[in-house]
Amino acid sequence: MRYLLVDGMLSGTGVRDAIGGGYVDLAELGLLPNVVQLITGWLARYETAHYRQFDEPQEVQALDEIGLELCDRLARNFRETRLDTFPLLVWKS
Repeated sequence: MRYLLVDGMLSGTGVRDAIGGGYVDLAELGLLPNVVQLITGWLARYETAHYRQFDEPQEVQALDEIGLELCDRLARNFRETRLDTFPLLVWKS
């Protein structure tokens, strides 16, 4: 079984191989262009939030929700793959 992580880290592609290590080239996954665009847009928002030190609770919540939705969407496409998200930010006041 393949194990992938939807991952917002700045140096990544948005999807990481949790067992084999390294980031997965989104083109190799055979994703629809709109899904690739969602992932890259999420990464861009994540990067902006990172440089703002995750100071906006609504943006942190939105990033978590988008990451979970991306995970669900990929899980529907890859039924023989375990998918999780990393990191889950969860705003703490």
